[in-house]
Amino acid sequence: MEYILQLLNGLQIGSIYALVSLGYTMVYGIAKLINFAHGDIIMVGSYTALFSIPVLNSLGLPLWLSLIPAIIICVFLGMLAEHVAYRPLRNSPRISNLITAIGVSLLLENGAMLLFGTQSKPFPGIFAFDHIQTGGLSVNMSTLVTILVTLVLTLCLQVFMKKTKFGKAMLAVSEDYGAAKLVGISVDKTIALTFAIGSALAAIGSTLYLSAYPQVFPMMGSMLGIKAFIAAVLGGIGSIPGAVLGGFMLGIAEVFTRVYISSQLGDAVVFGILVLVLLFRPAGLLGRMQREKV
Repeated sequence: MEYILQLLNGLQIGSIYALVSLGYTMVYGIAKLINFAHGDIIMVGSYTALFSIPVLNSLGLPLWLSLIPAIIICVFLGMLAEHVAYRPLRNSPRISNLITAIGVSLLLENGAMLLFGTQSKPFPGIFAFDHIQTGGLSVNMSTLVTILVTLVLTLCLQVFMKKTKFGKAMLAVSEDYGAAKLVGISVDKTIALTFAIGSALAAIGSTLYLSAYPQVFPMMGSMLGIKAFIAAVLGGIGSIPGAVLGGFMLGIAEVFTRVYISSQLGDAVVFGILVLVLLFRPAGLLGRMQREKV
């Protein structure tokens, strides 16, 4: 019984990693950019949700609606960062984009410290009831919601990519910028849409993360973003199912390590998995090795 509970806890944190890693894998797969500021988008979404709580309380609305302003602000911020910081460097060496992404990350973190201080702020519970009794198990409501939302969003994203005009445009841009332009696809708008979708997923992930760990602070997105990136690498960066699989595996490994081995070794195991993947399966579990023409 305890193993089932810990498995659900692992799937919950893994679901959050999966949602955030989807943003990483989409941006990399289409724009060929590792957006290390993506983790700090989560932090912005968390503060947005936090400051929307008093408004929702005054209107008598459910607190989970704090998700909506978080998505709006995160989408706006993601598209702004793409337009101002990344688009001018699109044809520059990748190291320039990487340094810019780190700069955007530091800007967001230090801006949050300046505006909100360095102390963590509590976040209230967003669900009306906390636990569900099923089959002798007492399961946290946020656990079930997080897993279910991740699975539904992953399915919707897969359908969007394969069945819609915009999704097919993203796939075309990921294959070849030049060829996509020749068939009338706007590369700039397609990449901006990619950032918007990734940022929206980060906002959803931030709210679900706060339902499990109800503390908001400026550096909260740093480690979460790194672990989500590791999940994307584990599953195969550029692969949507791979990002979700990597997130689930990473979450389960971290929780079982903390519970059954040592609470101090959770992060060490996560980074150890990254080292092993890079050594033995650099393309990830569902990724494909690609050769570049020189």
